[in-house]
Amino acid sequence: QQSNANIHRGVHTLAEEATALYEDARAKIARFIGAASPAEVVYTRNTTESINLVAFSWGRANLAAGDVIILTEMEHHSNLVPWQMLAAERQLRLEFIPVTREGLLDLDEYRRLLELRPRLVAFTQMSNVLGTINPAREIIALAHQAGALTLVDGAQSVPHLPVNVTELDADFLAFSAHKM
Repeated sequence: QQSNANIHRGVHTLAEEATALYEDARAKIARFIGAASPAEVVYTRNTTESINLVAFSWGRANLAAGDVIILTEMEHHSNLVPWQMLAAERQLRLEFIPVTREGLLDLDEYRRLLELRPRLVAFTQMSNVLGTINPAREIIALAHQAGALTLVDGAQSVPHLPVNVTELDADFLAFSAHKM
């Protein structure tokens, strides 16, 4: 509202001020989510685009036919469709952590699925449908023990809970400002 210059593209006063404001916002976001550095914060338009970025950049560069991705049965389409598309493109195998009658993830089944040596575990920290708050730190620790990276869909959790990406040890965390 107060600045009207392009960031990172000019050396005049308005551009320098706009760049400083932009980078200050990145630093505030990093502190808010407990990131080790503002450089860890990547701006996208929304959570969906962030997940797509991971799927179609990291995923295409690192996943090959036969690789396993673990998701949950409670995923929002934003954290399901990109993996389905990538699986079809790369002949990947998608496996799903089931939801119990109580609306919780079946962590015993998750441990069994980890024996498949997945490359990625992608899950919602807080379900937008059930309201379930998943044990993200435990899910991530188990994934890392199995050699998998993790993507946390924080679209619901970041606006409602204290979330510290460093303490969680999440490899990727996606959320958006519009739900804040």
